[in-house]
Parts: sequence; structure tokens; C-alpha cells
Amino acid sequence: MSVTLPALHPPAHGRLTVDEVMRMADAGGFDENPRVELIEGELIPMSPISDRHAWFVDFLNNEFKDRLGRSVFVRGQNPLVLNPRGMPQPDVMLLRLPRERYRKSHPTPADVLLLVEVADTSLRFDRKTKLTLYADAGITEVWIADVAREELWIYRAPQGGRYAEERRIVGGDEGEFSPLAFPEVKFTRADFGW
Repeated sequence: MSVTLPALHPPAHGRLTVDEVMRMADAGGFDENPRVELIEGELIPMSPISDRHAWFVDFLNNEFKDRLGRSVFVRGQNPLVLNPRGMPQPDVMLLRLPRERYRKSHPTPADVLLLVEVADTSLRFDRKTKLTLYADAGITEVWIADVAREELWIYRAPQGGRYAEERRIVGGDEGEFSPLAFPEVKFTRADFGW
């Protein structure tokens, strides 16, 4: 999948950088398809948001805000600058404070305490491509919520482009799980309505 670049001067090298994409956005270059992610220098269109995807993202945003208060900045469906050629838009991020630091620049991997991708139709892309990029960037913990199958994948301990720890929470699993940064915040599948 690719996106038609705005009528600006596309880079001669063929792969875009975060700075080039930000200049295109500032010039109004994404009016036709504003939902794109920069993945390894390529603009990738994002799928339309389904009802269950939207509900789950809203649920997590509200749940994290209710449970964590002002101890973290909860940010949803906004850019994360992974590297000079990578700027995905994770569904939910728990970010380090102070929150004012994100007024003038997007967060980077060092700011992320937990990143959540909600997958409805994008599970393969999230688990293969994006997860590898997040591990390469050193993001400590990633959750991928498969809302179609009502499963949660928890990834921790990034090492060499992969996560050394993986936990899958499926039907029948009534155990608790917590973000590494907030072990006192306990969840179960039932909290998700699964």
C-alpha cells in the first residue's frame, strides 16, 4: 500500500524522513488521506477505524486515566517518533511526565512507559512489522489487543529486534496482568468485556 505524495518536492532518495513528513503536513499535504503512518520511510495508509476498535481505544484511554490519574500522560492515536524514518501512530501510549514536553515535539521511545496497539484488521502488520520496530527502538513494553479474537498479547524485554518475553491472554485465562511501570494497576480479561 502506498500514498500519493502531496504536490511538494518529494525527496530524491525515495524514502521519507520524519522532518519531510512534518513539513508536508504543515503545508497541508494530507487533506485527502490524513491517516497515514511513516514506516521505514514509507507512508502507509491506516485502515478506517471500526466500531469495536474505536470503543476499545476509548475504553483504554479512560481506564488508564481513571486508574493512574496524573501520574502519567495518556495519549491516543498520535505520532511517536521512533527514528528518522519512522513515525507510527500507536493507539494508546502511557508517557512519562511532564506532559507539557509534548506540546512542541512528539514523544520518542524514551518517553514511552507502555504502548498499546489495538488490532481489528491489522494484527499481522502490528505483530510483524510494528512490533519489530518497537523492539528495535527499545520500547520496554507493548500490548497488542486483538479485538476480533478477544486476546491480548503482552511483549516485554526488547532484545535485537524482538521481545524476549511474550504472554498471550486468551479465553479461560482469568489471571491478572499489569503494566510493568504500574504493577499496582491490575487488569483481567473481564475488565475488557471479554
